[in-house]
Amino acid sequence: MPKNSAVPDLSKLQPLIGSNYRRWSEELMFFFQEDGLSYVLVEDKPTSSSETPTSGNSQDVLTQSSKPKPEGSFEDHNRTCRGHIIRHLSEKLFDIYVNYESAKEIWNNLKKRYGAEDEGKKQYAEGIPIDEQLAALVLVDKLSPSWNGYRSKLKHEKKKMSLDELIADIMIEDANRNYLGNKTVSRSIPNDANVVESSGGVKNRFKSNKNQGKTPQKSNPITPSVEFKKKLKCWNCNKPGHKKQDCRLPPQQKESNKAHLTEDLIAVVTEVNAAIDVVEWIIDSGATRHICSQKSLFKTLDESPRDNVFLGDASALQVAGIGEVNLKLSSGRVLTLTKVLFVPNMRRNLISSALLMIAGFKQTLEAGKLVITKNGGYVGKAFCKGNLFVLEIMNESAGASAYLVSVLDTWHGRLGHLNVNSIKRLKHANLIPDNLEKDISKCEICVEAKHARKPFSYPVNRKSELLELIHSDLADFKNTTSRGGKHYYITFVDDCSRYTRVYLLRTKDEACEMFMRYKAEVENQLDRKIKRLRSDRGGEYESEILNSLCLKEGIIHERTAPYSPQQNGIAERKNRTLKEMMNAMLISSGLPDQMWGEAILSACYILNKVPHKGISVTPYELWKGHSPNLSYLKVWGCLVKVGLPAFKRTTIGPKTVDAVFVGYALNSAAYRCLTFKHDSFQFDSMIESRDVEFFENVFPFKRNLDFASSHDSANIDFASSSNAKRIHDDAEEPRRSKRMRTETDFGPDFITTFLAEYDEISEEFVFAFLIEEDPKTFSEAMKSVDAVFWKEAVNNEFDSIMTNHTWEIVDLPRGCKAIRCKWILKKKFKADGSIDKFKARLVAQGFAQKQGVDYFDTYAPVTKIASIRMLLAVASAHKLVVHQMDVKTAFLNGDLHEEIYMMQPEGFIIEGQENKVCKLIKSLYGLKQAPKQWFEKFSNTLLENGFVSNEGDTCVFSKVHEHGYVIICLYVDDMLILGTSLEIVCDTKVFLSSKFDMKDLGEADVILGIKVVKTDSGFSLNQSHYIEKILKKFGYWDEPSAKSPYDSSLHLCQNRGESVNQSEYAKVIGSVMYLMNCTRPDIAYAVSRLSRYTHNPGSNHWSALNRLMRYLKGTIDWNLCYSGTSCVLEAYCDANWSSDNDEVNSTSGFVFTLAGGAIAWKSTKQTCIARSTMESELIALELAGQEAEWLRNLLADFPMMGRPCPSVSMRCDSQAAIAVAMNALYNGKKRHIRMRHKVIRSLIEAGVLSLEFVRSGKNIADPLTKGLCGRMVLDTAKEMGPMLHGDGDFQPSHVPVSFRGRVLAGDSLKTFPTRFRDVRDASKKWKRDGTDIGTFPTRFGNKLSVPNFK
Repeated sequence: MPKNSAVPDLSKLQPLIGSNYRRWSEELMFFFQEDGLSYVLVEDKPTSSSETPTSGNSQDVLTQSSKPKPEGSFEDHNRTCRGHIIRHLSEKLFDIYVNYESAKEIWNNLKKRYGAEDEGKKQYAEGIPIDEQLAALVLVDKLSPSWNGYRSKLKHEKKKMSLDELIADIMIEDANRNYLGNKTVSRSIPNDANVVESSGGVKNRFKSNKNQGKTPQKSNPITPSVEFKKKLKCWNCNKPGHKKQDCRLPPQQKESNKAHLTEDLIAVVTEVNAAIDVVEWIIDSGATRHICSQKSLFKTLDESPRDNVFLGDASALQVAGIGEVNLKLSSGRVLTLTKVLFVPNMRRNLISSALLMIAGFKQTLEAGKLVITKNGGYVGKAFCKGNLFVLEIMNESAGASAYLVSVLDTWHGRLGHLNVNSIKRLKHANLIPDNLEKDISKCEICVEAKHARKPFSYPVNRKSELLELIHSDLADFKNTTSRGGKHYYITFVDDCSRYTRVYLLRTKDEACEMFMRYKAEVENQLDRKIKRLRSDRGGEYESEILNSLCLKEGIIHERTAPYSPQQNGIAERKNRTLKEMMNAMLISSGLPDQMWGEAILSACYILNKVPHKGISVTPYELWKGHSPNLSYLKVWGCLVKVGLPAFKRTTIGPKTVDAVFVGYALNSAAYRCLTFKHDSFQFDSMIESRDVEFFENVFPFKRNLDFASSHDSANIDFASSSNAKRIHDDAEEPRRSKRMRTETDFGPDFITTFLAEYDEISEEFVFAFLIEEDPKTFSEAMKSVDAVFWKEAVNNEFDSIMTNHTWEIVDLPRGCKAIRCKWILKKKFKADGSIDKFKARLVAQGFAQKQGVDYFDTYAPVTKIASIRMLLAVASAHKLVVHQMDVKTAFLNGDLHEEIYMMQPEGFIIEGQENKVCKLIKSLYGLKQAPKQWFEKFSNTLLENGFVSNEGDTCVFSKVHEHGYVIICLYVDDMLILGTSLEIVCDTKVFLSSKFDMKDLGEADVILGIKVVKTDSGFSLNQSHYIEKILKKFGYWDEPSAKSPYDSSLHLCQNRGESVNQSEYAKVIGSVMYLMNCTRPDIAYAVSRLSRYTHNPGSNHWSALNRLMRYLKGTIDWNLCYSGTSCVLEAYCDANWSSDNDEVNSTSGFVFTLAGGAIAWKSTKQTCIARSTMESELIALELAGQEAEWLRNLLADFPMMGRPCPSVSMRCDSQAAIAVAMNALYNGKKRHIRMRHKVIRSLIEAGVLSLEFVRSGKNIADPLTKGLCGRMVLDTAKEMGPMLHGDGDFQPSHVPVSFRGRVLAGDSLKTFPTRFRDVRDASKKWKRDGTDIGTFPTRFGNKLSVPNFK
């Protein structure tokens, strides 16, 4: 049946807002009448006894539809009508009537409300327009007296509501009051307040109206009747016949009246129930009760039923109990909150500021934080977060209290932190009180002092199928290169069979290639697929190529937990076994250490044929399917006679060549042998042959006295290149000079190579010390013992230059002059002193350039060390991911705009084009403009990609992503990348790698020679390796340690006599100054003071410098730690007025802390003269203010901080200086003091600084202005961030000294390896002529027992 077109389209019906009621009701009623549903609005629901519905109110002006009722029940029709009505109401009216079930009830209420309003308009204002605001005010004034609070609230609102909004708001208020059982909910408080009504509210209400009850009695002489008096009951004594105000007994105070108010305001905040982090505690000045939403935080809890808590929108939350909560603050104090309401549905934990004040706690709001003190002592602080003050607490709640301490905790401390079981045994023995708690709270001190690593569980059952699980690990022999220039080897162990494959690597990035090679081979041979790969978290296993390969092939790559290589125990144990066998084979054979590669391969070959414990079959049998044959195994390193091929045999002469057995041929039935004596073969050639005769008891390279006298063999230098010439023993002995030779001391910076040769005549050792310096020229490098490594480094550098298209070969134009170039060759060392890599750099001789001709501007910025420290502090506070990258050949990326010609580099001169030159297209190292061009290229690349440069430091760039942000800090070619997630950091790495030739260094490890250590709470900086280096370099390694860096009783003066070793003094000062600027603020004053006498040091200056060096020895393992407790910038400044005997300038010092550690500090002599302590403090305050302004601007530009940044709280121990600084005018005579006062005032008025007084004992900038005793130095150092290991006493560290050669041990000549990893224990004191000549370490990865040396 087609629908009548006259029926209104409800999709176009406007929602009811009040003023449009007439049109709205007419259209809706017409629709109901056409559908036959209008009877629902006038008839009641039929009962079960009667099917005929009764008519409703006869006065309703609803005309019954002539159409018959549609099919269906009354409930269905009522549901249809109710749905149409509800759907066409405004949002406010919808909230009111959504709970109504009857359509008739909704219709009548709307009719009564808005229909009567229309009649009133017709009766009283027919044809006269009435202002809507006036009507709203009239309606408010006509409210009943019980609505006085609501009326007052409306009158004080800034926003004026319309008449319809007012009506809807009144109806909501009325509905809430009816819903709460006619309880009066005051709306006079702010709209966002949460209210709880106590059970004593009625009593308190009568109590508050006590005076009102007396007034009528005075004016009315009629007294109450006797019967009425008998009904009265006193609330004070509970006796009948009188009231409380007439009671003769003293008033009785009840606990409930003390604990509760008539209306307890829980919180006056707008975001109180819109939070996610329920662990945070908010300090609320509008709260009168504490509230907690987590049951686990309660120490005691009474879960009896309680009253409701009402939120700002008048909704109610159930109070599930009341109890006590202990909060351990960051200061170490424990705050106990009593009578805390337990509200599970609350989204915030609230602390009443008023209750804290009543308990005697003082709360100070300043510089973006709220400081809580009690009786002048510091208790804790809260930081502003999201416009709320969040109390800074530790991660776990403690069982002790700031003013209520557990008895068991007390005995735990008295007994020296004894374990709980022992304390319980003492309790059972009646030696301590028996009324102790059952359990002790977790003791933080015990965790720190007794922490032990959790045991590692290893799988008992092996995998049942081959290639189901592969274990892999990479081992490092970087300081000892094998034949062929290999530095590493990688192992792949099958979990089922324990069959192992070993591959030798030149660099770590070859690991992925070797895995692909291994995968292709074993899967093809076994016709199976590798399912899982297990490795540690080394960078070689984190490459994108390996990850994409595993993802593509469906291989699950299992990685160990961070810093837990024990989880990869199968591969780790296999590597240990291989190294032990390799070491034994080298020692037994006497072969040099460069043969470790052949020894490792042979050891792996043997282990595959040896049954593993727990199974009776060999890995070879499980892998190949048949038993191995061990009859052809021979002693490694023994003498062999290898048969010559037919074409090399002679009729007269031997038909074999002497060689050494060094392994088994791969995929061939032959032996691998190393020749060492024959004219037909090149010296130290590797040959493979099956025609071999073995002498398994003869070892040519295990040279003893008998062998040396009976065999005329050659000394082989395996460190040289493959073209090295043979050295004949039968050469003529050279004529020796009679000139007296003196030993040259180059200092411990150089690695010493030790040679011990046996002299048959004197039977004494002749010691020769050779210095492995960095080569000065290209030709010198090619002739050195490390020529293989230098050649590889030079080739890599030249390949990078050619790939980057740095120059083109052209003829030199007339009138132009080509500049020269030079190879700079350096060894790069790790943080522990071992060699990292050989680095070659082609450098143009830029000093030949002329300004205005081939260069113009040269300035290029680099990031400040304070910026790096701030970034690491922010990363600790915000738990950011910090990675590190290096730009390969960074300066080669800059584009040149000048015309520069350079001669062809040495070693790469093109044959036939010797007279041509290189026209530089891109910048090169050594050019004047190279740094500027590189930074310009890098900066433009980042800015074009959406990065923003930091105003405080132009070398810091940041970018905000959709789900986080990333920060890049650049120092020439080293950069730190910080991000909110690993995904964002990796995306940034991919972007940088697409623009430049980058080297991914993984997580931040070493930046500018500073060791970056990631801890559980954040990051720490360490320079122990650098301290060790300078102590050994200047001869302080064996000196006793000192407790303080500077003797407080020492007064240094200018030296008037001759200087004492001025050059050495300047070197030491320069070395410790770098240390002070990076990680050691505790030595700032000592370095600053001693550096004033660099031009002419005396003996007393040397004494003070010796004390400083001995102090560094005792604190060598101190770290600069950032715990990440807070991200609020705080500062301390101090001054020492005229403490010098011969100087009148004072000393200024300041320290800035962030995230628990110092990020900036300075100790310097003031540039002007101060005539009082106040003036010196004011000068120091102005100096610190300049630094504060820069640090604040730098911090504000970080994405996570934003502007405006809170002011920096500057703590000063001079009340006079603070008073002068806070005064708007300065009436002093000195112009320089007036200028500094003006600067400080401008910083205070701009909101940069907020001054605060601190006592000298708490001022951590105090050691930067004067010498202090050891205890005070230690206390202030802890506040600045240094963390000491152990008890702070000196512990011997690594000894970065190596030696090479053969030494006589017993009756044999031992050969020790070169550049192995060092150990902590020195091996032996070597003596010559009764005097010690040095201590030489073993430099093995594990300890090696050293025999007695003669």
